[in-house]
Amino acid sequence: MTAKTEPLPPLLTAALQDVATQAAAYSASGGHLDELRNVVAVDTLASKPAATPAWQQFLSQAETRTAADLDQRFASLQRQIRDNGVTYNVYADEDGPQRPWSLDLFPLLIESQRWAQIEAGVLQRTRLLEKVLADVYGPQQLLKRGLLPPALVQGHPGYLRSMHGVTPVGGVRLHIAAYDLAHGPDGNWWVVGQRCQAPSGLGYLLENRMAVSGQFPQALEALRVQHLASTYAALMASLKSRSPAGEDAHLALLTPGPYNETYFEHAYLARHLGLSLVEGGDLLVRDENLYLKTLKGLVPVHGLLKRVDDDYLDPLELRADSTLGVPGLLQAIRAGRVLVANAPGTAFLESPALLGFLPGLAEHLLGQPLILPALPTWWCGERSAMEAALPQLQDCVIKPSYPASSLRSGFDAVLGRSLSAQQRDEWAGRIFRQGEEHTLQAYLPLSQMPTWQAGRSGAQSAAGIQPRSVMLRVFVVSDPVQGWRVLPGGMARVASAAADIASMQLGGSSADVWALAQGAPDSAAQSPPLSAAPLLAQRKRPVTSRAAENLYWLGRYTERTENLIRLARLTLECLHGEEQSSAPLTAWLGRMAVVNTLVLPGVPAPAQARRVFERSLIDSLGSSAGATSVGYNLRALKMAGSAVRERLSQEHWRVMVRAEEELTRSCATQTPGGDDPAQDALKTLKHCGEHMAAITGAQTDRMTRDDGWRLLSIGRHIERLGFLASALHGALQSGSVHTVAGFEALVALFESTTTFHAHYQRSRDIASLVDLLVLNGDNPRSLACTAQTLRGRLNKLASGSSEAPSPLAQQMPDPSAWSLAELCDQPNQGRLSGAAPALLALLEHCQASARRVSEEVSATYFSHASDSKHSVGTL
Repeated sequence: MTAKTEPLPPLLTAALQDVATQAAAYSASGGHLDELRNVVAVDTLASKPAATPAWQQFLSQAETRTAADLDQRFASLQRQIRDNGVTYNVYADEDGPQRPWSLDLFPLLIESQRWAQIEAGVLQRTRLLEKVLADVYGPQQLLKRGLLPPALVQGHPGYLRSMHGVTPVGGVRLHIAAYDLAHGPDGNWWVVGQRCQAPSGLGYLLENRMAVSGQFPQALEALRVQHLASTYAALMASLKSRSPAGEDAHLALLTPGPYNETYFEHAYLARHLGLSLVEGGDLLVRDENLYLKTLKGLVPVHGLLKRVDDDYLDPLELRADSTLGVPGLLQAIRAGRVLVANAPGTAFLESPALLGFLPGLAEHLLGQPLILPALPTWWCGERSAMEAALPQLQDCVIKPSYPASSLRSGFDAVLGRSLSAQQRDEWAGRIFRQGEEHTLQAYLPLSQMPTWQAGRSGAQSAAGIQPRSVMLRVFVVSDPVQGWRVLPGGMARVASAAADIASMQLGGSSADVWALAQGAPDSAAQSPPLSAAPLLAQRKRPVTSRAAENLYWLGRYTERTENLIRLARLTLECLHGEEQSSAPLTAWLGRMAVVNTLVLPGVPAPAQARRVFERSLIDSLGSSAGATSVGYNLRALKMAGSAVRERLSQEHWRVMVRAEEELTRSCATQTPGGDDPAQDALKTLKHCGEHMAAITGAQTDRMTRDDGWRLLSIGRHIERLGFLASALHGALQSGSVHTVAGFEALVALFESTTTFHAHYQRSRDIASLVDLLVLNGDNPRSLACTAQTLRGRLNKLASGSSEAPSPLAQQMPDPSAWSLAELCDQPNQGRLSGAAPALLALLEHCQASARRVSEEVSATYFSHASDSKHSVGTL
């Protein structure tokens, strides 16, 4: 009897299908250019043309044969993005500000001939825009001759009157320009928009290249994809050569801060380019010079790569409510003391209305037509243009001529074809009444590229190649030799399914862009050379006061989280062990849990209601409100780390993220009233402790030991000194140390169990305890070692030498003055009836010193309000 053969599920059938077969069956939507075949897709076409040679070569070199293989690569790609902490923050995202960056598995391929045209076109447009800026902020002949409407320049909020007549240092206003291009059904690339104020994407596209090329290394080499490194080197060489200090210039990247949607990119670029990552509060202007506030005083800054919008740059002359800028920055720019890329006042170039005037400006300023066309665009502030465009409203995109501001409400771009007849009439009336506020741009069906959509278990759609609309962003950067150069490739923005708008904020994705070379691609070796002296000078980067404060609290939260994990584990183990009947031990642990906020003060003590206390402790572990337990401090640790991302290795940051995510997930999945919640909690704490050990290792061995690291270490040791002194003081006062269980618990809390038994065998007298936990300079968890380390770090921070005394270090207890005889009432006998007064006084002194020095560190290094406490001499 033959067994009945069940058909394979659709998902499995697709997974086993040959990728070449899927590519052959793939088709873009009707009316869109198919990037795979470079033809306009027609729904009724029976046979499909072959893929372009470039796509054929990519698929043949992709080292994969089935959908299952590509699914594994896609999963690996997404894991790499997550592990590297690549995020794109969306303010309106209900899931919170942190969202993983979305990247497709396949790159967008642009063949060499087509790329050469794009390159020539955007270079020409950049030269044109630079000339427009020079005229608008100079003689303004374009306005006088009517080649540019004054309403689009002087009426635009991005035009800064305070910069008129100013020639920026270095003579260049546009150092970075980005162009959004669409590949039309006619085969041409069309300019849709331009970004000239603070273009984003240079960091993301570099991460995209590293991630995607790792999945297809052979294809990258076989297709001769042009390299990116030399363009970044050229940008840095250009900024340095044009800055007031030349090759010795100190450059910084000005960011709005961690809550900006592209903050990951800011930190990534700062680390990659060797720039100081600064916020407005880190800088100040004195005597028309820009300075960075650091631990060692004020350090001159000669150039800023800004990622802050122009109107927030200077609260003295622009938006008075801005906390992101630097008072006096525009005056420093006018004085020629600092280079800012891009120069303030370039934002008016981003108006879509300007695109319609650029062909005439090119003929006038360059004496040549534009190589790369822009989509037909009509500014409705001109009556004739409005009358010509309104009848075509259904086939246009309605865009705001000006960005939203305090004077204008603004609106999102609207597709005319998506409106009903009544809605189109309403828009037509609005445009007629407020013509200058509206710009109409011809609608263009975006080309569609093949993307990989991973299969999901239980989903209706299987894994496979699917078409998605795509828009290309190309970057032009300044070059010290050529003037400007185009970054070969760029970043593709991919629309979500069933959408024709490529926007990351609307749930879209990104793709790497491979610009193919005819011959051998350029290499980093061809980058402009940098002299050795500036490179050596860059090795010792300054530590800003803001970074120093975040590093200090990173250290404190790291130590605090470790302490709470040990205390929580110890408490739960004791509540379920033979020691639960020891009244002194449970009283001490209960008091420690309240003092260290593992439970709230109103929770009954273990002796009164053990189960209630235990439940409260377990419930608070992952909580972000109420008791500031392990989860609260772990999140605070991650927040402090996020503010200094440029100083942390990827592995360091990755462990932080995983530790917080796993603790949150584990606490959320615990069933209230389960079979054994205490064991589940102990398992969670064990895993969290392993993550914390990795974080500690990264802080100890993978960070440069500069002043920032010293403050991190100081933060850790201040936290350690206060916690351990408090724990020992409580154990002595409660009497738990005089019980076997209490003695062992205290040694375990100090992480010294192995050392204690190796040195003292089974002896459990106070003298041996004081010797190891208080006086032993070789035990990193002893009070003496902690205090001595603090004294050395504070001395080094203040004077550069660990031996030279500093006032702060003098406030710490001096272990050299401690003696076993003074700290023990009866040093020659085993058990004591009570604690020595000298020992209790020392422990109280350690706690008070930790609090006092913490306040002094904050006042000395994190505040610039008082010159008497902090040097403001320039370096």
